[in-house]
Amino acid sequence: MNRQPAVALIGATAVGKTALSLSVAEKLNAEIISVDSRQVYRYMDVGTDKVSASYRREIPHHLIDIADPDEKFTVSDFAEKASQAVSRINARRKIPIFVGGTPFYYNALFHAALNEDLPYDSEVRGKYEALANSQGAELLHMRLAEVDPQTAERLHKNDVQRVTRALEIFDLTGKTPSQVYAEGTKKDYGFDILYIGLSRSREELFRRIEIRLEQEYSTDFPAEVEWLLKNGFDDRYTPLKGLGYKELIDYHRGKIKLDEALEISISRTKAFCRRQQTWFKKFSPAVWFDMSESSHEEEIIATINNHIHKEDLS
Repeated sequence: MNRQPAVALIGATAVGKTALSLSVAEKLNAEIISVDSRQVYRYMDVGTDKVSASYRREIPHHLIDIADPDEKFTVSDFAEKASQAVSRINARRKIPIFVGGTPFYYNALFHAALNEDLPYDSEVRGKYEALANSQGAELLHMRLAEVDPQTAERLHKNDVQRVTRALEIFDLTGKTPSQVYAEGTKKDYGFDILYIGLSRSREELFRRIEIRLEQEYSTDFPAEVEWLLKNGFDDRYTPLKGLGYKELIDYHRGKIKLDEALEISISRTKAFCRRQQTWFKKFSPAVWFDMSESSHEEEIIATINNHIHKEDLS
């Protein structure tokens, strides 16, 4: 297989991926494919730090605002749609640049981490969703831990959608998801990926997280969550169990004060940042740039060009 060169900007939350990607994309005449498991959802703008509509008119972005928060959107959906976006971007003779911080989306698209033709059954899935609704997400996660500790360790207890999918696979195949993924035929999208990694010290990242969340909480984020609740989108749905949203849902329900919601959001986001740093260190091949020292923009543009056009140079 002739593999197609692809480039992705990776790094922990608040490292500066978005700002750099806009500048780089403008100079390279590129389009951006979002690799963010929450930016796919409409109406969730402030809390997911989406690029504004005005920027998206200047630089086309893909895989943003393509599902409602109560819709099922899987990692398989992402991989298929991202691959299709690349084809369309290439047909316009532009460069696709992947930008985002969702590791399992990258794994699915670039490292053949998805198995082909895994079965689905709405009745089985509905059984586990009903169990989560009646007895809680933690019980569902404990059930998964009994049959597949490896997968349970990887999934958060509140991630009902993916825990349910894991149990669905176990019921339908008789094998644990970790076993199925290890043994099965993987779907290969044929990319030759180079990761451009952006880093900062943990202390600096934590400061940037605090500043960002304080700004979001003091402006439109509480109102955004209030609108979602009024329109029937709440923490029954996986996207709204995520960072910031769950805390503000609790605030609007009178369970906690706004400053408490902010403190919890900051703490959870810092914990997520630490996990991202661990995950992304394992990504390869990667070229890393310390954003504390400089934007490294010219070096990054040169690195992207060298990878995208390496066949032309050989």
